Amino acid sequence: MTMTDTLTSDVIGRRVEVNGEHATVRFSGVVPPVAGHWLGVEWDNPERGKHDGSHEGTVYFKCRHPTGGSFIRPNKVNFGVDLLTAIKNRYVLEGELEEEEEEEIVTIGNKPVETVGFDSVVKQQSQLSKLQEVSLRNCAVNGAGDRGGIAAACPNIRSIDLSKNLLSSWDEVVAIADQLRRLEVLNLSENKLTFPSGSPPPSGTFSALNELVLNRTGITWAQVLRCASGWPVLEKLYLESNDIVISERPVDVLQTVKVLDLSSNQLIDENQLLLIAHLPRLEQLILSDIGISSIHFPDAGIGCKTSMFPSLQYLVLNDNQISHWSVISELDKLPSLHALSCARNPLTERGRDAQTTRQHIIARVGQLRTLNKCAVEPEERRGAELDYRKAFGAEWKAAGGHQDPDRDRPSADFLAAHPRYQLLCRKYGAPEDGELKTQQPFRLKNQLLTLKIKCPNELDQEVVEKPLPESMTIQKVKGFLSRLLKVPVAKLLLSYESPKMPGREIELENDQQSLQFYSVENGDCLLVRW
Repeated sequence: MTMTDTLTSDVIGRRVEVNGEHATVRFSGVVPPVAGHWLGVEWDNPERGKHDGSHEGTVYFKCRHPTGGSFIRPNKVNFGVDLLTAIKNRYVLEGELEEEEEEEIVTIGNKPVETVGFDSVVKQQSQLSKLQEVSLRNCAVNGAGDRGGIAAACPNIRSIDLSKNLLSSWDEVVAIADQLRRLEVLNLSENKLTFPSGSPPPSGTFSALNELVLNRTGITWAQVLRCASGWPVLEKLYLESNDIVISERPVDVLQTVKVLDLSSNQLIDENQLLLIAHLPRLEQLILSDIGISSIHFPDAGIGCKTSMFPSLQYLVLNDNQISHWSVISELDKLPSLHALSCARNPLTERGRDAQTTRQHIIARVGQLRTLNKCAVEPEERRGAELDYRKAFGAEWKAAGGHQDPDRDRPSADFLAAHPRYQLLCRKYGAPEDGELKTQQPFRLKNQLLTLKIKCPNELDQEVVEKPLPESMTIQKVKGFLSRLLKVPVAKLLLSYESPKMPGREIELENDQQSLQFYSVENGDCLLVRW
């Protein structure tokens, strides 16, 4: 952009870069008594400025922050380059440097022919036309440039990263995307964009767009819904850090979205989430760091499934304010939930043993197959549910629970606090009095288990009883049995059976886990084979 261009009035609202810092032009003109032309800019980083847009009592422009503004000479400001220039700077020059190292003379017949010049232009063109993935983060891109230029040079771009550039309006984005008919992935994060006030007219501009990243762009929920009519096949939408408030229900838009990221929008609460609860294909919802403390599905009673979020498989609730188990129990109502991440919440951080907390979450949410990105194996679920059943057994009994099904009437309060408890009693049997006495939820002393040791394949080997600490790892148990039975550790295969579940054998396959992890109890029988 030339100097004379920068002095015209259409410079207002333009995004600029000055010594690595980004800003928006809010004023262009004279600032007496100093001679010459000035641009008034509002910095993205308010600490970079000196004032609020006024000088010696005169207000030239307004800033959101009292030190967000500066006056700068136009020749100090970078207005950026159009997209095609940025692509050539990034991709062609790099390619040419490689080509210069190659042999530039080829032999046709017996005559040596120089291929520099025309040939490198052809190479440049073929290089650009082959481009499918383009990354132009922080390359000062300001718009589409000459009409049709992008379509002619790079028609095959499918994915483009335009984060942290100088794009100032959604219209400029449309002008770029209009020439990229195969565009599937578009990242516009950290561009401060102005969005159209009305719904854009129907067009095929984003007809192939599958993934759109709009983190830190200043977009509002109403603007998302207005623009979304132009994203007919969008599946992934990222809206992190925009101070979004979900103000209305999406009607006829976002119906194809499978992944929605609303992280770090601190104004979102549980009532707003109900407005997006009926997006039919939403499989993954990311709600990290939104400050949420409770979630409730009012349409479903205890032990029932909600009609909300019908397709939701993966929910991320990291870095929030969840401190009550009722929130975790509520998640059991989601019909398709298989994966949950809820790290760094008061509930999971509060001086509790991480393993116990994990077991309680698994026991409360019956369909979980992954928790905090770690698979929930069937034996871990079984152990977690048995432990949970025992840990709250005394409370269950005090609330009216009973081993005799006809007399089993736990209170409504207990069932509200432990919605899956009755189901676990049906699955494993009601807890017996003997279990309740020995069980405190968080034991301090390490219990000794008296276990029978049986070798099913060795008929002359007697069954013996041995006391073993419940914290003993399977590896150490194998070491002990190796000495006892005079068999090399590497040959030993361990499993156990419990009189509570006759005929069922559980393998102890992970050497690093403890007997307690596998819910081995007093009186159980270790089966040793080699």
